[in-house]
Amino acid sequence: MLAQHKLDRINALANKKKEQGLSSEEQNEQHELRQEYLQNVRKSFKNHLKGMTVIDPEGQDVTPEKVKRMQQNEKKH
Repeated sequence: MLAQHKLDRINALANKKKEQGLSSEEQNEQHELRQEYLQNVRKSFKNHLKGMTVIDPEGQDVTPEKVKRMQQNEKKH
């Protein structure tokens, strides 16, 4: 999870951009913070998928092969 002060800064920069615009340094900072945020979201989502099993109404495991491979790779590490 991204630190709260970084989330607050992302929001402050977004508000400032709407109100008066950002300097080039602030635009760079905003871009870097957004990239860090997206990396965290993707990592969290992948971790969530790794713990998932999909079962159909008949009780059969129908977890997608890609997810099963991710789970197998996780067990190896």
